[in-house]
Amino acid sequence: MTSSQITENRGWHASVAARLDQAETSGIAIEQFNDALTLDGAYSVQRELLSVRRKRGEQLSGAKLGFTSKAKMEQMGVDEVISGFLTDRMLIPPGTELSLSRLVHPRIEPEIAFRFKREIHPGTSYEEILENIDAVAPAVEIIDSRYRNFSFSLSDVVADNTSACRYALGEWVEFSKNLAGRAVTMLVDGTIVETGTTSAILSDPMLAIEAFARMNQKYGTSLPAGAVLLAGAATAAIPLEPSTEITAIVAGLGTVEIKISGDLA
Repeated sequence: MTSSQITENRGWHASVAARLDQAETSGIAIEQFNDALTLDGAYSVQRELLSVRRKRGEQLSGAKLGFTSKAKMEQMGVDEVISGFLTDRMLIPPGTELSLSRLVHPRIEPEIAFRFKREIHPGTSYEEILENIDAVAPAVEIIDSRYRNFSFSLSDVVADNTSACRYALGEWVEFSKNLAGRAVTMLVDGTIVETGTTSAILSDPMLAIEAFARMNQKYGTSLPAGAVLLAGAATAAIPLEPSTEITAIVAGLGTVEIKISGDLA
């Protein structure tokens, strides 16, 4: 059986999803799949992963984009973003400490989040999606590749749900299209570790909505009312360490904070 035939086999996609899910729940990294997966096959694995999570009682809470910086696109040799899903159990509630226990390569990056006031279906037009956005917030995303050495191909990272792990949100504010060029600062225990601007997100976070519309039409699933879209990183991601406090500030939008517990057991 050729690799292309393998990637069309849903049973194999389900087995890949099971291996990735086990890596995530155990915190033990696995080998990369590389050329054994096509890009379409990787998105099929993603759908299987979502099915596994739903069977555990998790609910779909949003979508996320990856590779929204030109540098990362060039590094991976692509000209389109990638997309993944979020669930309610990935959300870090305010005031809750995040344990790094069973995480593999946790890193954090500051982002912008959009909120949808109505359900979004695959194939929903960009114009309709735009009309359904009612709020925007500062956000952070914890990414955590389940592959050894934090190394992966394009199809690997897509199958691994674009390394999605956790996310936290600041206060929602009224949606505005004026989101480019806003200063972004990330601090660890009060010390600035990364600075950038929201223009790092496809040159304008509004373009992330267009990219989401394209990806949702091709690979998406229906998102419930109240779902969020993480638009992509505004600075480089930094590794997480125990017993620290992370603060991300987006000028004109607000602040989001999370605490990392000292528990590694």
